Amino acid sequence: MTLQSEMTGWSAEVDQHFTRVLSGFADVPIVQAMRYATTGGKRLRAFFVRESARVCGADISRSIAPACAIEALHAYSLVHDDLPCMDDDDLRRGQPTVHVKWDDATAVLCGDALQTLAFELVSDPACHDDPFVRSTLALTLARASGAAGMVYGQALDIAAESAATPLTLEQITELQNGKTGALITWSATAGAILAKADTDALKTYGDALGLAFQIADDILDVTSDAETLGKAAQKDADAGKATFVSLLGLDGAKSRAETLVESACDALSIYGSDADHLRDVARFVIERRS
Repeated sequence: MTLQSEMTGWSAEVDQHFTRVLSGFADVPIVQAMRYATTGGKRLRAFFVRESARVCGADISRSIAPACAIEALHAYSLVHDDLPCMDDDDLRRGQPTVHVKWDDATAVLCGDALQTLAFELVSDPACHDDPFVRSTLALTLARASGAAGMVYGQALDIAAESAATPLTLEQITELQNGKTGALITWSATAGAILAKADTDALKTYGDALGLAFQIADDILDVTSDAETLGKAAQKDADAGKATFVSLLGLDGAKSRAETLVESACDALSIYGSDADHLRDVARFVIERRS
């Protein structure tokens, strides 16, 4: 099967699992907003979970819980990131953001609920029979998403908006390793945790790919438009924020992203051809148009 068909099929399974999980809650505005926020997107992080589980020999059916967990946590981060007190965006995935469709309070609570749902999913015995595996998934997800990971990166990003001088390349790398990269790395290693396998190679893959993903986003921000992206374009440039493109130039940023993808793919050598989908999706990350 092609990469696209595999990704489409897994995305459908993720959608179905979210439908089952969310049907257990009352049909109130917050839950409606949760359904709305978890609909759409490329499901790349969910696919990383599945493929890392497959190459490590884990039961792929077990990967649906952590796959949905990372998508729920990612959705929470987007809902909060779009709020007026953060990036103040009106458009996400081509649709009104949650706070626009409902209101700020609903968006805050929706994000809170999605975050806790993520930990519920990986902590539930349905995720894995071994409580140590479940606790490791929860612990590593907490570290990747909290004050040493995604939230740390977001805090650095907010601070940069009022900084007296633009960030350096080293500082932007640190920022994006947290804001974007930490959850991608978790996605790439979750399958190894499920399989009780070594995570080193997949961590190297995830670290490199997470940074390449953000560089690709920075490139798209200056080369694409809102209709194609499904969200506001050229916001960083308009705000005068330093990005990989502003510091490396467009060609330099593209070259850096390509080098990182090569490094990510090289890290998968121990898995042989079993990791071809992971290699293909790494290349897709820097070739995508949205």
